[in-house]
Amino acid sequence: MSEATAKPNPYAAPRAEVRDADGPAGAAPALWNPNAAANWSLIFTPAFGAYLHMLNWRALQEPKRAAAAKAWFVVGLVMLGVYVLIGVAVAEARAADGASRALALLFLIIWYYAAARGQARYVKERWGKDYPRRGWGKPLLIGVAAYAGFIAVAFAAGFLLAMVQGGLR
Repeated sequence: MSEATAKPNPYAAPRAEVRDADGPAGAAPALWNPNAAANWSLIFTPAFGAYLHMLNWRALQEPKRAAAAKAWFVVGLVMLGVYVLIGVAVAEARAADGASRALALLFLIIWYYAAARGQARYVKERWGKDYPRRGWGKPLLIGVAAYAGFIAVAFAAGFLLAMVQGGLR
């Protein structure tokens, strides 16, 4: 009996389909739309988009690119701390707010052109708009919760600073 005509063994281990990374259009894993992730970063900071891009790169089995996106995510978190420190360190509130916003916009632009645009191009070249999409409910809920947490931490830092400055007078 040839292998082609043999009956499959019902007790055999399941076989996985092996695909080339540059496989056909149907081979795409479920991804968050890279452009939408970058757009949501206008509200939730580049840390949000970098994290989703990291998960996309992992799904695409691109560990080096996933590591680069993770680095952008960590830098994005550090930048959030920098924004709070600017707000605490600069005496005049309007100057601190302007400096934080300018720095945040600059970081967003750098992240987009250095990292985010590359993933959008990668997905578009391989699958165009024809790839399975992951839902936005959970990431956006986490983004709102993280944003609220950031506001709470920034408020607490400002409140503590005011208490310390008021107590030293």
